[in-house]
Amino acid sequence: MAKERKILQPEMNIGTAGHVDHGKSTLVQALTGVWPERHSEELRRGITIKLGYANADLRKCASCQGDDAKCYTTMERCPLDGKKTILLRKISFVDCPGHDTLMATMLAGSTLMDAALLVIAANEPAPQPQTREHLVALKIMNVSQIIVVQTKIELVSDERALENYEQIVEFLKGYLDEIPPIIPISALHGVNISFLIKEMASRFTPPPRDPSKTPRMYVARSFDVNKPGTRPDKLVGGVLGGTIIQGRFRVNDDIEIRPGAYRSKKFIPLRTKIVSLRSENTPLEEAYPSGLIGVGTLLDPALTKADNMVGNVVGIPGELPPTWLELDVEAKFFKKIVGTKEEMSIIKPKRGDFIQLNVGTATVPAVLKEISQEDEMKLLLRIPAAAELDHRVAISSRIGNRWRLIGYGHVRGGKEYMPPS
Repeated sequence: MAKERKILQPEMNIGTAGHVDHGKSTLVQALTGVWPERHSEELRRGITIKLGYANADLRKCASCQGDDAKCYTTMERCPLDGKKTILLRKISFVDCPGHDTLMATMLAGSTLMDAALLVIAANEPAPQPQTREHLVALKIMNVSQIIVVQTKIELVSDERALENYEQIVEFLKGYLDEIPPIIPISALHGVNISFLIKEMASRFTPPPRDPSKTPRMYVARSFDVNKPGTRPDKLVGGVLGGTIIQGRFRVNDDIEIRPGAYRSKKFIPLRTKIVSLRSENTPLEEAYPSGLIGVGTLLDPALTKADNMVGNVVGIPGELPPTWLELDVEAKFFKKIVGTKEEMSIIKPKRGDFIQLNVGTATVPAVLKEISQEDEMKLLLRIPAAAELDHRVAISSRIGNRWRLIGYGHVRGGKEYMPPS
């Protein structure tokens, strides 16, 4: 038997995208054994609200002959013969909400994805509005490794499942150059899960990583992990949760966080030290890109509680990207709004309009100061945002009572934010 590789943290992030109530979280639970929705409001309402995370091992039974899909599993023991399986790849799921009011959260999650499962339920006509919108978001963020998962096949007849399958194919033809695999499953009953694992193991490959680059992390969650009533001498510092997008961080590294904490109507950059690194329950001495990494710090936990630090960028002091108060964005607008039941023509924003940008994991409201005939926009940000030149951003506009994705752009410059001294 081949010796198993020892992998401490996930090698790539795989997102779940798709319309609300199409079974994304149920699918993640079927693959990982973990229900990704942990927030009390999510449990009460039964929908994903925040980004959810769960790790999984893609494995294959060492004793199985050939490449039968039944040999693939996420368990350490083969479900067929009980023998030990071999680890092929460790992955982390980024479970995104599908409700149209939570599109900004989905866009934040898409910046962390290396690949995605586009989840489409068999018991509804395809495509639904957020199915279209999420696929466009994946394209905007350059997520090209995609597998389509047709869920809830247990709720429909074979004829209806086939009809839905054909609808999915026609939908994908309008958006993708090549039709990805479409795998019908029942996450509730575990039907065809092994086929999906096989496709993920064979088709999804981690992007190239350069550990020598300046380390940088997008903050997607933040926590106060102290229990109520903890004595002052037992309190631990705030925890930042997110994905390292380049380089590597080590325990005891000094780090800077921008734009930082909001105090006295100003954003103040923060400096602290890394005291711990974790990938789920695995402690790390150093962490690399991919997977949700928990970064323990010496920050006052009041700063990090309840996701207060979401949207920040973490790096080595003095080596972070610029923090902008105004942005010049070279925009590209869609012809149609894809997130509504009826696709409507887009009316480009005009001077004075409010728009919304997604910059990394930050959702940034902005006022349009100027727009040229070439769609070069000058924007006044209502909150500062850290971003490299040429960074890709998503652009949304208020249409009716919802923010709708209308295009994307690249950062070309602007006016830097000057924090108080």
